[in-house]
Amino acid sequence: MPPIAVLLAGGLARRMGGGDKALRLLAGRPLLDHAIARIRPQVAALVINANGDPARFAPWGLAIIADPIPDHPGPLAGILAGLRWAESQGATDIVSIPTDTPFLPTDLVARLQAARATANTPLACAASRGWTHPVIGLWPTTLAPALEAALRAGIRKIDRWTAEHGIAHAQFDGDPDPFFNANTPADLAEAEQHLQTLPPND
Repeated sequence: MPPIAVLLAGGLARRMGGGDKALRLLAGRPLLDHAIARIRPQVAALVINANGDPARFAPWGLAIIADPIPDHPGPLAGILAGLRWAESQGATDIVSIPTDTPFLPTDLVARLQAARATANTPLACAASRGWTHPVIGLWPTTLAPALEAALRAGIRKIDRWTAEHGIAHAQFDGDPDPFFNANTPADLAEAEQHLQTLPPND
């Protein structure tokens, strides 16, 4: 079974001025639309991790799951929510992606799976241009109890937790960076420029 994609939209978007970064427009469409278009063909299902009133995401017709740990502890909480939800659906893996990454590779899942299999580790995450992107990763649902225990113990840094379990890195290249993320209004403007340089179907 392909993994379930967990679309992480639970952040506070402080650098974007607050509100829902996933709903900010890029080329006339919400950032969420761009992320969905890239990841949907690669997965069995999608779920949105978001806090607050779920009605604002109703137009997408997807399940909405909130962080199971209070006070916005960061993306690990959204990943935990996704692991628990995927487990209830009978899935064995999730792939987590932030909703502010409009240029995700169309072979992201396959290459994460290959990296994990080659390294014989339970986890895999993306890497590009000398940087790792731990929020963009492949996670087995069997690690949900360990992740919940870590969060309740105060662990917030993704790298610290994944290092304890073993993680592979799938390397990607490309221009723009396939993991470019729009954190600020200036980033959105830059993403608009990048979109104009991409082939029509890319």
